[in-house]
Amino acid sequence: MSRLTHLASDGSARMVDVSGKPATIREAAARAEVAMRPETLGMITAGDAPKGDVFAVARLAGIMAAKRTHDLIPLCHSLRLDKVDVELVADAHGSRVIIDATARTKGSTGVEMEAITAASVAALTIYDMCKAVDRSMTITDIRLLRKSGGRSGEFIAS
Repeated sequence: MSRLTHLASDGSARMVDVSGKPATIREAAARAEVAMRPETLGMITAGDAPKGDVFAVARLAGIMAAKRTHDLIPLCHSLRLDKVDVELVADAHGSRVIIDATARTKGSTGVEMEAITAASVAALTIYDMCKAVDRSMTITDIRLLRKSGGRSGEFIAS
């Protein structure tokens, strides 16, 4: 098996060869947050957004994006995902939506990028669906929360 790097021997970028790695269950969770005006969050939770059910569309967009991560991120492997979950929670106290995405596969490479992509695209979808009433929304704190499986083992963000 080659060294796990995106750099070829001549220094050019290449896809990592994971063909020699064993297939294991790999799971990753990521989070993104969308901060907004309290009125905007109220509109979303009341189901009064002009473009429809914001949470349903954002959830679907996140799931679809996870499945297409290899088309969006250069050198990312195409994976058969066994599970993608996108959960959205309205936090009235913080006037924000918290998006948690989880991706799982049995494969030879991890699903961190799929989880992060799902959370990011769900956040972008919320922005898109509500920008007509609140252009001041901010997408923040996109991050990996945890990952398991594979040679590098467990990761839990502090």
